Amino acid sequence: MNDTQDHAREHVVLAITGASGSVYALRLLQVLLEARRRVHLSISPSARLVLKQELDLEIDLDHFTPASLPIFSWSPTADQLSPAMAEVLERTDPPSDQGADVLYHHYEDLMAPIASGSFLTSGMVICPCSGSTLGAVVHGTGENLIHRAASVHLKERRKLVVVPRETPLSAIQLENMRRAAEAGAVVLPAMPGFYHGVRSIRDLVDFVVARICDQLGVEHRLMRRWGE
Repeated sequence: MNDTQDHAREHVVLAITGASGSVYALRLLQVLLEARRRVHLSISPSARLVLKQELDLEIDLDHFTPASLPIFSWSPTADQLSPAMAEVLERTDPPSDQGADVLYHHYEDLMAPIASGSFLTSGMVICPCSGSTLGAVVHGTGENLIHRAASVHLKERRKLVVVPRETPLSAIQLENMRRAAEAGAVVLPAMPGFYHGVRSIRDLVDFVVARICDQLGVEHRLMRRWGE
């Protein structure tokens, strides 16, 4: 593997948008960092609201630091998480320099490297993916960095994984998922399985995160596979 391939393998784009299920995104970020990936993170304004609603996390999009996330430190904010969410995001004493592997890009920064096809990555995940974000991507009407980075991954034939989390689904949403799949994206709804010995919410979250990691080629031991 040459230096260019090494660079691409290390870099993953993670976009968090305004669908329910923000805990999936934070657990995925934790697993990617433990796998020594460099994560290019972007968060939409609607995602900021969902993070507050679901996890009581206050995120400043204009002055964001990884330390504001509970996967790095148990701050007073993290202590306010529900017991179930605290278990999902339980810290496993990662290396102290992991925060340096999160490269944050403001959702309005269209000059960020991930806005260009010349910047190599091993893939992009939109987790969770809101219906409006998916619509903007598949119809080519994107206005922010998240939309642009997703379009770049499609045009460059790189892995794009979208993780919708909504039910029931309208005909418009189903059509947009079909269009995304035809354009080359992997549509991976946050639908956890129950065949792997589920004992906790973390097991359910890890099932979805494991399937995302499989698509990205990231090794993990998050779940017992069928037949094991």
